[in-house]
Amino acid sequence: MADNEILNSTVVDASNEYDASEIQVLEGLEAVRKRPGMYIGSTSESGLHHLVYEIVDNSIDEALAGFCDEITVTINEGDTITVTDNGRGIPVDIQPQTGLPALEVVFTVLHAGGKFGGGGYKVSGGLHGVGASVVNALSQWLEVQVHKNGQIYEMKFSRGNVTEKMTVVGRTDRTGTTVTFKPDPEMFEDTVYSYDILHTRMREEAFLNAGLRINTVDLRPGKEQRDSMCYEGGIVSFVEWIHTRKSMDVIHPEIIYISTQGDNNVAEVAMQYTTSYSEMILSFANNVHTGEGGTHEEGFKAALTKVINDYGKRNGLLKDGEKLSGEDVREGLTVVISVKLTEAQFEGQTKTKLGNSEMRTL
Repeated sequence: MADNEILNSTVVDASNEYDASEIQVLEGLEAVRKRPGMYIGSTSESGLHHLVYEIVDNSIDEALAGFCDEITVTINEGDTITVTDNGRGIPVDIQPQTGLPALEVVFTVLHAGGKFGGGGYKVSGGLHGVGASVVNALSQWLEVQVHKNGQIYEMKFSRGNVTEKMTVVGRTDRTGTTVTFKPDPEMFEDTVYSYDILHTRMREEAFLNAGLRINTVDLRPGKEQRDSMCYEGGIVSFVEWIHTRKSMDVIHPEIIYISTQGDNNVAEVAMQYTTSYSEMILSFANNVHTGEGGTHEEGFKAALTKVINDYGKRNGLLKDGEKLSGEDVREGLTVVISVKLTEAQFEGQTKTKLGNSEMRTL
């Protein structure tokens, strides 16, 4: 093709004017269905499972606040998902700004939740306030039941729209929230859930929240199984479990555990050296796995390298001018880093990287 043909093929039609009529406004949850990848990363298997994590994160927030000690994640027949917790239950009273029940607002309005003003949650993984509404928008149908004030409140949705207003359907003597949803096949490449993927993520959550019991259940015919996880040792138990599972030989018997607290921030580290040549670093912020790392990982790596080099110099283990690199000091290291922040700054809704600069020094 000649150069002038390329130019001709890309010239905008002079009659095609660009004016206000070309500007499209997406209302409500339309934007989520139009660009789902912006909210859940992708519409592949990872995005499908991310729907579950968003709902579980809300239950974890209740645990972080001290109001929930058991969460159950169930894969039902037909690959629908049910997440149940024994927290306080999503508020059902009228939300002043909208005049709608808070339950409806949480599931239909982006950036709505109890995580912005500091009164609802001091520490939260779902800081963007879009999790529940995004799951709703990307579900063929979603049902939520809230046990609160001695009553059971129920509401139903389809692809982000209300199909049944909030009603009282019974009485109860407990509190908590149950969310059941079916991923929309129009939005996802595949809607079949992997029990192993969900179980692995829930096991991490159990390790990160000492004393919290998380149950995973698969009710699909031919795939029935269930597990119940509760670890009183927290991230120390996490490191032990990793080494036991991988049959790794440790260099020192005791796992090193360090915790520190700053202004509204808490950091925990559990670490142990093994005879392996590789390192394993697992980092979390407000119980969310930060697979791409972030400032908390950067701070830990820098501090560990400095401390070991300083020790070596003081004790004559390193000659003048000698210096161990970060890779050297982390060889064979297994470490779990868990930080909790009041104002966590994640990069993107999928929260795979932490951006808080103060975590480098905490």
